[in-house]
Amino acid sequence: MAENLYEGMFLLDSGQFASDPDGTAQAVTDLLQKAGGTLVAQRPWQDGRLAYDIAGRRKGLHYLAYFRMDPEKVTGLNRACRLNDRILRHLLIQQPQTLFDAMVAALTGEAQPEADDAPEPAVVAVDVVDDES
Repeated sequence: MAENLYEGMFLLDSGQFASDPDGTAQAVTDLLQKAGGTLVAQRPWQDGRLAYDIAGRRKGLHYLAYFRMDPEKVTGLNRACRLNDRILRHLLIQQPQTLFDAMVAALTGEAQPEADDAPEPAVVAVDVVDDES
């Protein structure tokens, strides 16, 4: 079973993250681990106003996670993200090794040698739900 490298962008409720940052980050970590992923690096990325309401919320926190996972388990992770109340939206992108290593090095503060021809990432899952309720 070969594992692919993924970047996950999770849009979380800013209020929940502000009141319990460790618990909210742990919820994302637990979600990835239960789906069969191996977390390599993670961090909050951007907190700010959303362009439109999502589930009645006007602010959100974008949370980055880099992980390894069997590609057959991505569908289960997508389902778990849609069912999780803390995750408003998510995006999973399969990354090539060179880009994955560079991004992990940037998140962790480690130096990374420059790579020549980095292939383009492939979007593998996008969660687009129209919440008009």
